[in-house]
Amino acid sequence: MYKRQAEKIPGYESRFGVKYRISFSVQDPSTDTLAVNPDCTPFRRADGRLLFRPAGHGALIGNLGKIDADIVFVKNIDNVTTDARRGDTVLYKKALAGVLLALQERIFEYLMALEVPGAELEPIAAFIENELCVKLPKDYGTPLLRRVLNRPIRVCGMVRNEGEPGGGPFWAVNDDGTESLQIAESSQIAPDDLPLMQSATHFNPVDLVCGVRDSKGCKFDLRRYTDPATGFISSKSSGGRDLRAQELPGLWNGAMAKWNTVFVDVPVTTFSPVKVVQDLLRPQHQ
Repeated sequence: MYKRQAEKIPGYESRFGVKYRISFSVQDPSTDTLAVNPDCTPFRRADGRLLFRPAGHGALIGNLGKIDADIVFVKNIDNVTTDARRGDTVLYKKALAGVLLALQERIFEYLMALEVPGAELEPIAAFIENELCVKLPKDYGTPLLRRVLNRPIRVCGMVRNEGEPGGGPFWAVNDDGTESLQIAESSQIAPDDLPLMQSATHFNPVDLVCGVRDSKGCKFDLRRYTDPATGFISSKSSGGRDLRAQELPGLWNGAMAKWNTVFVDVPVTTFSPVKVVQDLLRPQHQ
């Protein structure tokens, strides 16, 4: 793979007049979790060793935090289309980044304003509720406004719900009395509430643009902005034997639960999912 990459890079650099720095980030084995039997006893391999398994894509929040950048674009590899169809994807990536930069500029201005005693809070609260989509409790004060503003931010491109498997956008109630936008997978929804997800207008994010530095230019410690309570247990198998596996909060679910989140409607042409091998026969992958 590395040899093919090295062969392709010069041609694309010449074609677009840019320089690429391409690297691969691997999930840290220290984030693996212990597998257990259905009766919750430790699962052992045939040779008696304990089985540790990768703990889902939420374990990659550490990888995201190590990227040395102001803004990070995230897209699933199984959602990458062909060059011939990438026009809308490129356009809307730029649009999502523009939304994020505009919001960041105002966030940083308001954080500076809050450093001055006696700052007027109402315009800041209105921005938080109307632009960042965070519902504040009636008894909010300067500390809560500062805490809401001073955290990572993500702008999510959301496509219309056309019945594809996956999660979607929801409001969630938080421990600090606020309500915020969250992305929830079907496994997080009670069976009786699944019709809510099925009737939702929009679907999982197809593109994320993430702002990972604070108003002073320092990197956020992204591990501080997760919701550990949103991890879950999945049913898997190894060597023909059933097991239970703990998965960490999903990357765009609980691993970003305490980020500021904004949803932007994007066209379905930016969405090219591959969930099963037959999906590769779809027109957008030809």
